[in-house]
Amino acid sequence: MDKKPYLITTAIAYTSKKPHIGNTYDAVCADALARFKRMQGYDVFFLTGTDEHGQKIEQQAISEGITPKEHVDKVAGEVKEIYDMLGISYNRFIRTTDPDHERNVQKIFKKLYDQGDIYKSEYEGEYCVTCESFYTETQLVDGKCPDCGGEVKKTKEEAYFLRLSKYQKQLEDLFENNPEFIQPVSRRKEMVNNFLKPGLQDLCVTRSSFKWGIPVDFDPKHVVYVWIDALTNYISGLGYDVDNPSEDYKKYWTNCTHVIGKDILRFHSIYWIAELMALGIELPKKIFAHPWLLFGTDKMSKSKGNVIYADDLVKRFGVDATRYYLLSEMPFTADGSIYYENVIERYNTDLANNIGNLVNRTVTMVNKYFDGVVIAPHDKTENDFDLEACCVAAKKSMEEHFESFHLADAASDLITLARRANKYIDENEPWKLAKTDEGKSRLETVMYELIETIRFIGVLSAPFMPETSEKILSQIGTDVSRLDTLDSFGGYVAGNKVGQAVPLFARIDSEKVLKELNEEREKLQAELAKKTEEATAEATAQATAKAEKIELAPEITIDEFMKTELRAAKVKDCVKLEKSNKLLKLTLDDGMGGRQVVSGIAKWYKPEDLIGKTIVVVANLKPAKLCGEISQGMIVCAEMPDGTAKVTFLDDSVPAGAKLR
Repeated sequence: MDKKPYLITTAIAYTSKKPHIGNTYDAVCADALARFKRMQGYDVFFLTGTDEHGQKIEQQAISEGITPKEHVDKVAGEVKEIYDMLGISYNRFIRTTDPDHERNVQKIFKKLYDQGDIYKSEYEGEYCVTCESFYTETQLVDGKCPDCGGEVKKTKEEAYFLRLSKYQKQLEDLFENNPEFIQPVSRRKEMVNNFLKPGLQDLCVTRSSFKWGIPVDFDPKHVVYVWIDALTNYISGLGYDVDNPSEDYKKYWTNCTHVIGKDILRFHSIYWIAELMALGIELPKKIFAHPWLLFGTDKMSKSKGNVIYADDLVKRFGVDATRYYLLSEMPFTADGSIYYENVIERYNTDLANNIGNLVNRTVTMVNKYFDGVVIAPHDKTENDFDLEACCVAAKKSMEEHFESFHLADAASDLITLARRANKYIDENEPWKLAKTDEGKSRLETVMYELIETIRFIGVLSAPFMPETSEKILSQIGTDVSRLDTLDSFGGYVAGNKVGQAVPLFARIDSEKVLKELNEEREKLQAELAKKTEEATAEATAQATAKAEKIELAPEITIDEFMKTELRAAKVKDCVKLEKSNKLLKLTLDDGMGGRQVVSGIAKWYKPEDLIGKTIVVVANLKPAKLCGEISQGMIVCAEMPDGTAKVTFLDDSVPAGAKLR
């Protein structure tokens, strides 16, 4: 019987710098899913890799005095090294600089262009180099990038666009008819409410202001942008080709699950899906958008001195303990946290005490009381049947949790079973049973029940801790490790001999390790503080020099000024736009029949602060559409030194419509 194919992918890592532990969760999460699917009998193809083009990388390479290719070769090597260290069982590690991928991107771009889904135009907007994204002014937060908080620069350039708006209805139907398509389901609502309902705009898919990218073969001054370059790795990594798709593509793409971070869901559930619709390609079955892993309550950042790397954790706690912590600590919907105190606590409690101690003392007792031979059980009691039921239930529960991507709950199933086995030891007190002949007869059954339970634990731990799984099964002397052997209790072959008891997880001296870690952290923070102080001093000097050179705007004539019509207006009503955090919609009596103005002052004013007030409006400004609402003018405000805005209010005696001169 042929195995059912299953494709699982991660978001490909951006090669700007070495990934921290939060960036590697994608790979560990997808690896656990891939391993469990293999255990269920699926033919799994696991695809991961690196995203290696873009302006940010080009600029970084220039600053380092090397070529972009040299830079991405180095970082891609670091990413692959980390994945290999963590036991990521991928089938292909794709790089977007791979020749076959670059060829496929050019072919896909040409196909979309030829069929009219891509067209040439001009783009003008606020551009964030860090995120490599364009934003409208209304999308900015305090004048900065809404995603990373970084500086933006007004950019205008010729570009090619994907007709994203063309697929608005198809995307709406997809989300409406497939409520389980995105997991968790709450994230589907975010995509619908925040992006689909306001209406999709066509998407800029090339850049011409930098060179480090895949050139459009029929217009080489343009390079293909990330939305097509990076996203198409999911099919090119399987050997998709516009003209001749590979057998692997035909086989595995039919059952695909994407594992990504919640922050890039829009790109995968809207941009990528629209591209697949345009190409006439079958859609993925699931998109799992997992939360972030935070350092305490903060995002990891070098500037905060709270970055943790996977190799640092592995060095202190080992590969499997690092994997286990990541998978057990990340909730399904809320962000997970990493505290060293928590890592040590979980290590000592879950791994050293519950699993490690259980295996060690059971194998030791079998060697001590029966020369290592596991004797067939007999005369079972209710206590035995209860343990057996817990084993079978743990396997069933874990399957359900993996199916729904609740990996932390699946890890909890494992530890719950280990706790029950340890309780079983306390209930039966083998050391007392060994003292009498009658007791020793009962002890034969107790030892079998424990060894078979440990086999369950060994098999079920494989997706989380593959090396530990092998060690457990080796110590109890079995290779019966198929998942389907856990459908019922009793798969361990009586008469087998166990190996020697070797500790799986040595307990950690929490106080000692935390002291060392705190010393390292304090040293790093001191170094960062020094660098920050130096950078601040330099920035202050530059700002002072700049302030000394401040010039007024170019002079204008009185005739030019008179073209701007300022009028008094009474605020009759004011509401906050649901689609935006910064926009207020004001209904004004302007003495000329009334008008509506949308203004980005929600951060500093509540609607009730403005209703009934007399303000100044630029009355002859060309109407604009902001977040789907028409704005017929602009409110006059004073820009304060701290970046806030103060609305210019007039005396209530000034009539609506009065012209200001």
